[in-house]
Amino acid sequence: MIQSSELILNPDGSVYHLNLKPENIAHDIIFVGDQNRVEKITKNFDLIEFSQQKREFKTQTGLYKGKRITVMSTGIGPDNIDIVMNELDALVNIDLETRMPKETLTSLNIIRIGTSGSLQDDIPVDSFVMSTFGLGLDNMLRSYLIDTVSNSEMEDAFIKHTNWDLRKGKPYVISCSEKLEKIIESDKMHKGITATAGGFYGPQGRVLRLNIQDEELNSKMDNFEFEENRITNLEMETGAIYGLGKLLGHECLSLNAIIANRASGTFSEDPYKAVDELIAYTLDKLSK
Repeated sequence: MIQSSELILNPDGSVYHLNLKPENIAHDIIFVGDQNRVEKITKNFDLIEFSQQKREFKTQTGLYKGKRITVMSTGIGPDNIDIVMNELDALVNIDLETRMPKETLTSLNIIRIGTSGSLQDDIPVDSFVMSTFGLGLDNMLRSYLIDTVSNSEMEDAFIKHTNWDLRKGKPYVISCSEKLEKIIESDKMHKGITATAGGFYGPQGRVLRLNIQDEELNSKMDNFEFEENRITNLEMETGAIYGLGKLLGHECLSLNAIIANRASGTFSEDPYKAVDELIAYTLDKLSK
């Protein structure tokens, strides 16, 4: 039995941070970072059957063209992903009354719709990127036993290419769900490695008043390539989603609307339009 200190439940029996019960979620789930983006997606639904919010975690479940879908905001960063992925898994794979893992496990389909900056000149603002790999620079996933799900060859190649300082922790590489990749892919999608940082400023190479450990890291990441895979963009969630998804047995895919190009220094003139187009694209693919 899982102790109450390890799986914390609210007085109504819901999981602690998300404030959800098993019946509140669908098996097809869309993640967004910003809680205000949840309704940008669910406004397209035919019906919203459930709505809940606690802290930055806003959840709505409803029907889109007859398909039951949950949309959830995760907030920013790998630490929040640790909370969301573990509590979602608990909702479907742990009996919350007996506190025992279920004998038959459920696999969720989880698609992240986010915004990101491109690291490559030829991936312009307002385009879409599908993350075939998540490259975690954040170190959160190293709290778990990940050797069975990570790509150690790509990790070692990245460490060597960037002369990575292991005092920051060892980067990890996890692949996306092949099942969801086949459902969502099209010629509209760029594909590549998405780097996941543990912060927005220094961890992504931004310098305001503080010097950073490696001023050349972004340029080294720009020209990293492994078996024809290159790093396309940099954000704060994908690697953690892929890693926990693989460990827990869920299908995960991350999509990003590119609203900035770090290589060219450009920013989208209408980032909201790019996000709305990615939302419409994803809902259409999911509903077929």
